[in-house]
Amino acid sequence: MKTLQTGNRLRSHLREYFPGFLTVFRHFREGLASPVIRTLLAAAPTPTQAAQLTRPQLRAILKKAGRQREITGEVERLHTLLREPQMHQPPIIEQAMGTKTLALLRQFNATCASADDLEAATTTAFATHQDAEIITSFPGLGALTGARVLAELGDDHTCFTSPRALKAYAGSAPITRSSGRKTTVLARHIKNQRLASAGYIWAFAALTASPGARAHYDRRRAAEDRYVAAQRNLFNRLLGCLHHCLTHRIPYDEQTAFPNTA
Repeated sequence: MKTLQTGNRLRSHLREYFPGFLTVFRHFREGLASPVIRTLLAAAPTPTQAAQLTRPQLRAILKKAGRQREITGEVERLHTLLREPQMHQPPIIEQAMGTKTLALLRQFNATCASADDLEAATTTAFATHQDAEIITSFPGLGALTGARVLAELGDDHTCFTSPRALKAYAGSAPITRSSGRKTTVLARHIKNQRLASAGYIWAFAALTASPGARAHYDRRRAAEDRYVAAQRNLFNRLLGCLHHCLTHRIPYDEQTAFPNTA
């Protein structure tokens, strides 16, 4: 949360005097947290300085940030983007705002380093847990998301007496209300929000990691489920499989989870 807040402050500040830089980091999955972006901003915190960076300097920045592949193409991309015409603040104002950027960047670097340390400690501790191997056998569940799921479920496998109880706790199971001939299906609002958030990440990642998950999601979309509803339904299916695997101490099996996949 602290990393997100600091990053938002830095992004908002850049928008005031260096909007062209916002187009640069959109290319990176990590956004402002990318080591390349942070190294580049530290080297050239103003539009004028960024436009003056040469190709050799950009290559050195990429290597310093740990970039190892496709350096030449990235150098050309950055060289072009940083020279795009944009409105400038007066030079003295631009320099002052660049100085503030460096101060915000130091704070952001510190929070990113803390987040990296926490990630390393979490993955190390998770790897030693008896349930880690089963949890990470599921498509879309890596060490970090798996650790979050484990933290919210706990390791007492008798806590949830049935998959239905677990699904209700996670908010993936819908609420069905019937009155006369009318039946209404609603999403649950009372749930474990942290587990539900991890579930959406899990289901999204599973779409590319599991043909069965992809087919299940596509069927729900074809049945006119909205994107979020289809994703929640997939999470519901995977959560039931996880309960079974943890209870019986067996790893995930694609054919058992999605037997009807063509």
